[in-house]
Amino acid sequence: MNKDIFTYIIVFGVLFLTGFYTHQFLLENLSANLSFSLEKIYLFHALFSGIVCINLRVVSTVDKLFPQLGFIYLGILLIKLVLFSIFFYNPIFTRETFNLPEKGALIIPLFIFLLTEIIFVLKILKLKE
Repeated sequence: MNKDIFTYIIVFGVLFLTGFYTHQFLLENLSANLSFSLEKIYLFHALFSGIVCINLRVVSTVDKLFPQLGFIYLGILLIKLVLFSIFFYNPIFTRETFNLPEKGALIIPLFIFLLTEIIFVLKILKLKE
């Protein structure tokens, strides 16, 4: 279990660093300005995804809760959506329109971390098969 937790920390840390700096580099080459902090978006997704995977891995050791992990994960996704909306309400939800780089800056980190999170959750769910 400790090896898995260490793996989650390393993977989400590397994803944060490579994803953010690559994204920032591309935005600078396009001379695109964002009305929100790209670093905070990446940091939110990296931290939350890491915490979700670590917690699900720990909870997977409890035999009574293991069959419910899929439903627990769905609830956590809802919580993630609500927390994202709360944390980024002013810079994101008060604007009427976004240009293409801003839309990409919101969607790309979401998909990067969500895909990685789903891969880890599937591995956790297959532990007891």
